[in-house]
Amino acid sequence: MANLKDIQQRIKSVGSIQKVTKAMKMVAAAKVKRAQERMEISRPYSKNVQDLICRILPEISSSNIDLIEKRDVKKKGFIVITSDRGFAGSFNSSVIRLTEKEVEKFGKDNVQLFCLGKKSSEHFSRRNYNVKESFYDFWKDMNFDNASDITEKIIDSFINKEVDEIHVIYNRFRNLGSQDLMIEKVLPIDFTENYNVKNYNYDYEPSRQSTVNVLLPKHLKVQMWQQMLESYSSEEAARMVAMDNATENAKEIIKELKLEFNKARQAAITTEMLEIVGGAEALAD
Repeated sequence: MANLKDIQQRIKSVGSIQKVTKAMKMVAAAKVKRAQERMEISRPYSKNVQDLICRILPEISSSNIDLIEKRDVKKKGFIVITSDRGFAGSFNSSVIRLTEKEVEKFGKDNVQLFCLGKKSSEHFSRRNYNVKESFYDFWKDMNFDNASDITEKIIDSFINKEVDEIHVIYNRFRNLGSQDLMIEKVLPIDFTENYNVKNYNYDYEPSRQSTVNVLLPKHLKVQMWQQMLESYSSEEAARMVAMDNATENAKEIIKELKLEFNKARQAAITTEMLEIVGGAEALAD
């Protein structure tokens, strides 16, 4: 059994860790609230842009629009969205495992990765995956310009035929306690919703074709911004839950250590009493 001093030191150490995890939980809770507000504000805009494109596409010739061109898929691209930091439970590992699974199915040599977040970038770079682009150290001051710059590089890779199809893998925010691991096709753009165009009687200036040519890249940038917000909200929610669990575990450990400390103290007192009684009997004899 450990001595009293060792147990006291362990209680003190676990108590310090508990304070840190509790503070990290409170910080994550504040961040997820702000991120959730931004995410919910952007959702309607993202949906409305998609609806507008879906109304116009059936009325124009789409043969000259690069972003909706369907090809024989010989090379794939995956946008992998993780965080720069850990302490978020399985948030990063679940995305990385799904990406590895998808890459293995299509062939490592035929896949390019666009890594958003230091965790995915470091993981796949160390394992000699074909990491086309890496983006990190932007989450703290994340804004729409980040999403726009990232999307432009992804669009360039598709238009230059470096990849024939691009998917994004990320965590979509469901609630504070859970996230949905998602894989969605980004390019070529494919709208499957059916709209009755006869019900829409709009005039477009300068033209429908010009409107679509402007809206399609804009739509991709808005979608990327939305996915980044979803991932960031999920990250902070996962970190909040992980730190809450760590705080509760620290409480249990401290409880067990205190019980062990009391047992050790009682054993020491009993030993001392036995020595005193034994010494007294020896003197009496």
